[in-house]
Amino acid sequence: MPNATRALPPCTDTTWPRLILGSTSTYRRELLSRLRLPFDTGSPDVDERALPGETPLAMAVRLAEMKARAVAEQMADDVVVIGSDQVADLAGTPLGKPGDHARATAQLRAMRGQVVQFHTAVCVIRPHTHFCQTRVNTVAVRFKALSDTEIETYLKLEQPYDCAGSAKCEGLGISLLSSIESDDPTSLIGLPLILTSQLLSEAGLNPLAWLATQEI
Repeated sequence: MPNATRALPPCTDTTWPRLILGSTSTYRRELLSRLRLPFDTGSPDVDERALPGETPLAMAVRLAEMKARAVAEQMADDVVVIGSDQVADLAGTPLGKPGDHARATAQLRAMRGQVVQFHTAVCVIRPHTHFCQTRVNTVAVRFKALSDTEIETYLKLEQPYDCAGSAKCEGLGISLLSSIESDDPTSLIGLPLILTSQLLSEAGLNPLAWLATQEI
């Protein structure tokens, strides 16, 4: 069940849905808070393993939708639920969260000198209005030709075992990269806010419209 923060306050002329982030990720929680909308968080219990023959892009879309639906199914009131997933794509091979040092080492060794696509899918669901949309933002990242010593030093200091592809770009991971091609600077961290804001508005929860009803 979601962890309560505070519910959206009522407005005199509009009934606003309650916003729920279907994720326990501290990175996504921090990013969503930038929109200044109060929200709850829910923990989606889904199997994040890839399906046989599944492409990285398809995997990101499927998991984002599963996460959003898993949390939305727990709710009886009018809610807008965000589900998101990020998968690193190394020449068609999906790279998820490494989970431990050995897997992170293997991932970074495979990615050194390569261009990796990071697919971040966002699914927004509002069951009461039958709204459900999923979109993807992709970031192209070129990794440096890293030495084993550089990889080991980075992993010991950053320990990015909960980050897709082991690349924690908002921290020391930026030193692994030689270039980033993206139209959304928040996407690589885990939640593309330009895309998310657009989907929320389409679902009936425009961040600036809600803020306009509040005392600023």
